[in-house]
Amino acid sequence: MINIYNYFRHRRDISLLTLALILLLIALFKPTVPIKRDIYSYLLVADISQSMNVVDESINGKAVTRMQYQQYLMHRIIGEMPCGTQVGIGLFAGVSVAALYTPIEVCENFAAIEDTIDHLDWRTGWSGNSRIRESLATLARLIRSFPETAQVVYFTDGEETPFLHAFNTRDLTDFQGAKDWLFVGIGSEKGTAIPKLDEKNQVIGYWSNESFALQPGVAQISESNIGTRNDSIASGTNDRFLSKLDEKYLLSVTKEINAKYVNGSSVQAVLSAMKKQPPARRDKAQFQLKWVFSGLAGLVFLAAYLPKHPVKESKSLWKSWLARKKRHSPDIAKLS
Repeated sequence: MINIYNYFRHRRDISLLTLALILLLIALFKPTVPIKRDIYSYLLVADISQSMNVVDESINGKAVTRMQYQQYLMHRIIGEMPCGTQVGIGLFAGVSVAALYTPIEVCENFAAIEDTIDHLDWRTGWSGNSRIRESLATLARLIRSFPETAQVVYFTDGEETPFLHAFNTRDLTDFQGAKDWLFVGIGSEKGTAIPKLDEKNQVIGYWSNESFALQPGVAQISESNIGTRNDSIASGTNDRFLSKLDEKYLLSVTKEINAKYVNGSSVQAVLSAMKKQPPARRDKAQFQLKWVFSGLAGLVFLAAYLPKHPVKESKSLWKSWLARKKRHSPDIAKLS
């Protein structure tokens, strides 16, 4: 034992290389230490109603649908999130919100989350109507059903279909659970016709004003409950229903439920608004130490090939160089 100790004591390079190897082996086991930190967890809710097929947005000067812009915005947001952030994707249609999956760690599942966003499609919708007020209660229950709570970022154009009236406007006075939710407005405030698409996503017409008209009395309430919409197609340009971002309505709703609103035309504005949302919770999280041990292993490895006394040896080399220079200086002078 003493012989081994003496060997490593006199062989500094071998000792340091052995230590570097031990540190790398420790790093391979991915050690962690629990620390308390803020946990940021989000449910990104995508509006997949048919009004999201309206072409009134643009990306780098190219005209796109609200759905495409919504996807672009979500991709940008995901790309800005630091590792450790948790993200889930939800879909809104009719009167409800459905989660495709509960929030998952963004870096480990980046490809899966990006693929989910790429496949957002109006054809996934289970209802032709768009009842944002009604969906809030469903969304609150959905969040409560998660294993761990999450903040909501709700992307929508704010369009209510059928139109709201005294009989179908849900009272949100006592609504609970939406504090610090963020609503992101998608679309332009300039009215644009909603295309009617077939199962192959080909335009076969446009939704008419009659498709959105409500009958008085009980009939209109029944119509909204079953989630159907008139299938008539506009025959001309004058009777087309014009859809637009209803920013005034979204501001009103968010005020009622103590949520926040931001216009989605600026990616940075959305990111800034999300940063103002408080963390979903504060909890113990496992801090990875593998990079610490790997870094130390690298430094120890470099140290194995450095001089034992670098400053002292540098001075010695400097003096030796000066001495050689003085010896050769007379010879250089004679040659000249």
